[in-house]
Amino acid sequence: MKKFVVERILPGAGNLTAEELQAISQASIEAIKRIGKPYHWITSYVTEDKIYCIHIAESEEVVREHARLGKFPVNTISEVKTIIDPLTSNPLH
Repeated sequence: MKKFVVERILPGAGNLTAEELQAISQASIEAIKRIGKPYHWITSYVTEDKIYCIHIAESEEVVREHARLGKFPVNTISEVKTIIDPLTSNPLH
């Protein structure tokens, strides 16, 4: 399984209501159920005009299938190659 960052341009995303965000979440869960393959939606970050989603799937094609089933826009899909954080700064032993 691979981890992906999905960028969705959605003007006004930062102004979505709690009900609209709930509907988007429900659509995502329903799409995952319909895929029939291992798939995990980890989290999404809502900014003013975009939503960045973290998904785990077998391939980019499966991520695109999730978007198609959920009727979500997809602007870019990037596979995560590695993760760094503050602990990465620690000396190697």
